[in-house]
Amino acid sequence: MTSAMLPPAPSGGPVDDTAVDDKELLAAKTRGGGFWRDVFRRLRRNPSAWVGAVIISIFVLVAVFAPWLAPYGPEELPGQQYITPGHIPGPGEIPGFPLGFDRFGGDMLSKLIWGARASLVIGIVSTLLGLIGGMILGLVAATFGGWVDTLIMRFVDILLSVPSLLLAVSIAALMGQTPLAIMIAIGAAQVPIFARLLRASMLQQRSSDYVLSAATLGLGRGRITMSHVLPNAVGPVIVQATLTLATAVIEAAGLSYLGLGGGVPQTAEWGRMLTYAQLELAVNPWIAILPGICITVTALGFTLLGEALREAMDPRTRAR
Repeated sequence: MTSAMLPPAPSGGPVDDTAVDDKELLAAKTRGGGFWRDVFRRLRRNPSAWVGAVIISIFVLVAVFAPWLAPYGPEELPGQQYITPGHIPGPGEIPGFPLGFDRFGGDMLSKLIWGARASLVIGIVSTLLGLIGGMILGLVAATFGGWVDTLIMRFVDILLSVPSLLLAVSIAALMGQTPLAIMIAIGAAQVPIFARLLRASMLQQRSSDYVLSAATLGLGRGRITMSHVLPNAVGPVIVQATLTLATAVIEAAGLSYLGLGGGVPQTAEWGRMLTYAQLELAVNPWIAILPGICITVTALGFTLLGEALREAMDPRTRAR
């Protein structure tokens, strides 16, 4: 199965270029560009894609420009002077603090803005780690086949048998209570998903006309894999990565809620804010509701964009 990735080139002397259909060669050269142009065209016509893109853009801009948008620093406590035993000023009670304070005296508006940066960084970096690791395993398994494929897929099956959140909690607990540990933990839990998806997509592409044409012309297996098969097989992986971003943001908040994110109690991170907001749910519910809304809306944005991308890349809908 070492040649599982590509069909064998015909033997018996040099191949006449005229034996290869011109239309197949043209399709082999233009398929990638035409495919992605069609995907972007369908995305532009999908309202869900626009809504998701707008939501994500807003949170990304807030995260990037947090130092200029936030009235206070992430760990500043300007509201301590206003907090009295049994009462935490809520939204609109104190001029200049439209969303009130948390239980430590932190400005809720500033904490939410800085929290966008922390939560998105954790979500994006962890997804990239899982994507890179999974693509390496999937690429190696699909290209070499045989015992290499079997070994990698059995390892992937073992990881998939463990719930992703449980796996992430275990890794984060072993590595220590730091944001980096959360990123690695969430990324590691996503590796088997990307590996299996890319492998399946690449194996599906190996019997395509453009791969057969390239093999007939005598191109090497490595060149065909990297230049033709892989670029046309990453579509489902990109869709999954977009959807995984939503999961990563939620899991990051969950791990921080469990206290695995480290940092001081007043750290500006949405999950960390929920950890201490639970102590005020009965009296000051907005302390939990506001970061909860941010987590939900961010995850919704990535989900809407991911589902729109999946629909745009689905051949059954593209053929309509």
